[in-house]
This record gives sequence, structure tokens and C-alpha cells, in this order.
Amino acid sequence: MRAFLAPALAATALFPVVATPAHASVTPAHASAAPAPPLGDCAPGELCLWSRPGFQGVRTVHELADTDMDSCVPLPEGVSAKSFANRTRKLVTTYQSAECATEGDFVTFPSGVWVPESRHTVRAFQIVHQ
Repeated sequence: MRAFLAPALAATALFPVVATPAHASVTPAHASAAPAPPLGDCAPGELCLWSRPGFQGVRTVHELADTDMDSCVPLPEGVSAKSFANRTRKLVTTYQSAECATEGDFVTFPSGVWVPESRHTVRAFQIVHQ
């Protein structure tokens, strides 16, 4: 009996059995993928920053109409961001420093990027005139 079970157990380790409900239809993965969940609420033309990773927490929004191009824009005192979306159609540089100092971490991102977890706490940003 042991000799019979060993190969059977080895086969299930290589090819695990996946249970599906009897009423479920089996289709290739590419045939009907579920729609992706929304990343966060951020309209075209906006730079949206969230206080927590995963586009969660308090959201602050900046638009080109009320933001000076090529200027350091510190977030309000006590406010920082852990995730963000750049929908400005411009490059955006995020800074760890509230003064846009390059001694801390900083990264420039293209328009259209959604960053669910920034590699540094964002305390200021700069929208770059291209």
C-alpha cells in the first residue's frame, strides 16, 4: 500500500487538485478576466496623494491651475503621503524633504503613473514644466 501511495502523493505535489464548484464553468484565464478594482479616485489633470499605502487614508489633490510649475510645493504641516497618482500630463518629482532638498530621497515620475507605495514618505513635490 505504501509503495502505491508514494507516487500518487508525489504526483499531487506536482499537480495540485483545484476544486471548483459544480456550477462553475471552466474557461481559459485570458478569456474573461475580472475587471481590475479602481486604484483610487483621481481625475485627469490632478496629482492625488494619499496618507497611507494602497491609495487609502486622507487624500489631497493638486491641479495645474492652482500649482506653480517648477516650484517646490510642501504638503501642509503634519501631512505626508505614502501613495499617489500623477495624472497631470507633466513630470512630477516627489521629495522626502518638505523643502525639496536633494539630500533626502527624491524621484521623478511620468504622467499616468499610480504608485501604491512610495519608496519614501512624500512631504513635498514639484510639477516639472516640460
